[in-house]
Amino acid sequence: MLTLDQRSSTLLVVDLQARLMPAIEGAAAVLANAKRLVEAARLLEVPVLATEQNPGGLGPTVPDLAPAPAAVVPKMTFDAVRSAGFLDRLAAGHAAVVAGCEAHVCVLQTVLGLRAAGRAVYVVRDAVGARRPESKATALERMARHGAEIVTTEMVIFEWLGTAEHPRFRAALALIK
Repeated sequence: MLTLDQRSSTLLVVDLQARLMPAIEGAAAVLANAKRLVEAARLLEVPVLATEQNPGGLGPTVPDLAPAPAAVVPKMTFDAVRSAGFLDRLAAGHAAVVAGCEAHVCVLQTVLGLRAAGRAVYVVRDAVGARRPESKATALERMARHGAEIVTTEMVIFEWLGTAEHPRFRAALALIK
């Protein structure tokens, strides 16, 4: 299936950590869109998994975005797939919907790792950030060349809903407006 299905998706929040965000170009928009995705995932019962790069140095995930502690994978590798147990936490057959930082480091390497592992990946352009715009743009181009779908927050939410008749349509729509 080319469109996302809420029953076979996991939202992956990559390294959206408080100490990293001040260095990110357009951080407020990245965080706002990531928050919309997290809230939509909770509303539509889509699992949320987060990674934290060097949490001792960069601290925890931004509080508004943090899933339950059991759904956080601390890591030192840039590619989360290389971290012990990461792939085991991502349900078999689930597409990874990816938001996070930095686009050209941890997001890129994790996306490439997921693609190499045969996973479908959807990178949410407006919920991904980097220190420099050219780094983000180049990373998005590279991820797309390697089979990742580049999407937006609204695309994800509407694909998860699937229909205006979804019982949570109005609540999800409120997240976008």
